Amino acid sequence: MDQLALLFVLLLGAVVSVPVGERLKLPAPVLMTLLGIVLAIIDFVPNVSIPPELILPGLLPPLLYAAVRRTSWRQFTANVRPIFLLAVALVFVTTLVVAAVASAIVPGLPIAAAVALGALVAPPDPVAATAVAGQLGLPRRLVSILEGEGLFNDVTAIVLYHVAIAAAVSGTFSPWRAGLDLVLSAVVAVAVGLALGWGANKLMDLLGDATLQIGLTLLVPYASYVLAEELHGSGVLAVLTTALFLAEFAIGADDVLTRLAGYTFWDVVDTLVTGVAFGLIGLELHNALRTAAGRWGELLGWAAAIVAVVVLVRLAWLLPATWLTKRLHAKRDYDEDIPTSWRETVVMWWAGMRGVASVALALAIPLKTDSGAAFPDRDEIVFIAFGVIMATLVIQGLTLPWLVRRLGVRADTDAEQAFERTLAVRAAKAAKARLKEIEAVEELPDELSEQMLRRALDIGVRISPDMGDEERRAAHHQRARRLKRIRRIQGEMMSAARHEVLAARSEPGANPEVVDRVLRHLDVRSLR
Repeated sequence: MDQLALLFVLLLGAVVSVPVGERLKLPAPVLMTLLGIVLAIIDFVPNVSIPPELILPGLLPPLLYAAVRRTSWRQFTANVRPIFLLAVALVFVTTLVVAAVASAIVPGLPIAAAVALGALVAPPDPVAATAVAGQLGLPRRLVSILEGEGLFNDVTAIVLYHVAIAAAVSGTFSPWRAGLDLVLSAVVAVAVGLALGWGANKLMDLLGDATLQIGLTLLVPYASYVLAEELHGSGVLAVLTTALFLAEFAIGADDVLTRLAGYTFWDVVDTLVTGVAFGLIGLELHNALRTAAGRWGELLGWAAAIVAVVVLVRLAWLLPATWLTKRLHAKRDYDEDIPTSWRETVVMWWAGMRGVASVALALAIPLKTDSGAAFPDRDEIVFIAFGVIMATLVIQGLTLPWLVRRLGVRADTDAEQAFERTLAVRAAKAAKARLKEIEAVEELPDELSEQMLRRALDIGVRISPDMGDEERRAAHHQRARRLKRIRRIQGEMMSAARHEVLAARSEPGANPEVVDRVLRHLDVRSLR
């Protein structure tokens, strides 16, 4: 098996792991990691030879962009405090504690190298957290915090990592220079992200075509990441800024085709890239086995100690941080997503799985320092990092569904349904108000006016049937049954039409472009 065949196996696994995970009640990323582990121990499967410096820019931009599409700028600004406590403060604390423990237990490990280890294992993976949380039906507030933490903790960790690596390679370290680099990296990233977001938004208006617009959204995250890195900024923060900008301004309310096609396209991209990323994590078992040859007891002991530190520091931080956030939350005049019970706090703690970023940073550690000497304890650092990733991702990922069920943490469906009814009422009122504006400038027959008024009210009832009175709900259900029958019959008629048009493709002299154009017309009609 060569590298290309291995890639196809991972892509196929990414597709198959989704329905298998749903059936087994297990997260698809965890299944892909297990698949990678199985492939890693099979003799004829080759070792992965992807250059480490290409892993982050190749995988993170589309994954981050897909994750940002599920959130909003308003949601982020409303949750700045819990996100800061998890994505910035907790990453700093975890890095320092891991560095202290690693330098104490690993003989001869320099402080700078220990900090690099701490930085690369500190950030929970945004893809794993959101993928797992989304499948378990967790409360939206927990999902929002996990998404915010996952999206922004990589920024802090990667900057700390680069500072530590630079100190280890050069042998010198300046706290003031490190702080200045941190600030400049953030400023450059935000500037690049906003500039590219604004430019992409304008370009999308010029393109007009939905296919071209969606294609542009695939290119923009990569461009934002690469440009920010070239200017010595944070590529991750630049992608997040660009994605948040485009999520707010890129697609208008009436861009129906672009929105529907964009959802489908990015769902496909997210599924495939996520599967490949976590499959690569499992495949890194090759390198871990080679490093541990003859030193299993020593290396496993070090890895177990760092795993314990990472897991316990998160719990020790979350308990007081949640309590503090609740105290401060009571003084605010608007809602903030915070855990409301110790059960939700425990779920947040156990959802802190490591993943793609940690693997990429571990593999990207330089082989040599500026003096030409080997990077201190590089193999040991990579093995420990792999141990942390495997322990948190596989063990926590496999047991998190059981823990959620055991603690009874579930989404607040009543609140979601209430909000849905509120939106349904607002949508119906907006449609009714627009109808009145039209009637003010156009003379509509009474029959047409009454029909349009009923349709305006039906907009809300179709979104949330419970919002109408009993008579209206009964009428809606009756119309829904009639409409379902009409759609079934119409669907069979359209299917016959499509089969006939497709049959014309094989006829002599048939123009395939004309056939495809007619077929697209029938497909669009079928969606109405």
